[in-house]
Amino acid sequence: MGQPEERAEGAGPFTTRLTWHLPGGGTAVWESRLARRRGVLAVRPLGAAATRHTRADAVAITRLRRLNAIAALAFVIGGALFAAGAADAQFGSGDATECASIYFAGGLFFNTGGYVSLLQVINAPRHTADGEGRLVTRRWRWWSYEPMRVDWLSTFALFTGTLVFAVNLLDSFLQGLNIQQINRLIWTPDVIGCALFLVSGHLAFVEICHGRPCARPHNPGWWIVAVNQLGSVLFMVSALAAFTRPATGNPVNADIANWGTLTGALCFSLAGLLQLGEHP
Repeated sequence: MGQPEERAEGAGPFTTRLTWHLPGGGTAVWESRLARRRGVLAVRPLGAAATRHTRADAVAITRLRRLNAIAALAFVIGGALFAAGAADAQFGSGDATECASIYFAGGLFFNTGGYVSLLQVINAPRHTADGEGRLVTRRWRWWSYEPMRVDWLSTFALFTGTLVFAVNLLDSFLQGLNIQQINRLIWTPDVIGCALFLVSGHLAFVEICHGRPCARPHNPGWWIVAVNQLGSVLFMVSALAAFTRPATGNPVNADIANWGTLTGALCFSLAGLLQLGEHP
């Protein structure tokens, strides 16, 4: 990184918190989630009794606020549509095309939320390589490849999961499929998408807990990650229950599949609402 590091924390190859000595004395602390979500870096000047937060410039702060609002609202709406689709399947007409249409609309919002979350990581302010306690704004980018950053990997897995869900949702419109085709074209992408969501959530915990198990009930970011991960678990339960038995041609348990989707989707909507408050 180029800084005179005092301590690096994280898990495996990922660094989620850096503490280093400032050239003029004192220390600075960079935390991955705080920097990319709120655009701040903690600095304690030499001889100071308290830590202050150094903010990124106005360009970076505006970016973070806009991207955060778009991603959060996309997950709120997408989760609500998924919940509506599951409710229609459980309590409504149960028409396959109608439910698929509602799910597909929700999936478009999930795609948007996933990609904008990735954009927020790509365009977040970065700490400087000269060891100064400040954040710098880089030029706008629509894409980057940074697999050694845990925040990038987490949001990339999330976005990829939404794209895999899109395959599942498109295939659900197909008619006349046999059982093997249903499980291969609809069920398999569903399970893969859920697995990617779980991986994304695990990496988000690594980022916010710096590689150690933690519970931070006073930290809004921790609650966002926890509620999202609960939603991912419920989605996986739903996907497993939706497997079509070759012997009977029926799902393992349609009620669990519908309720898992409904409650998991509501978790994503709730996390989106919480995310609206996690801004600079």
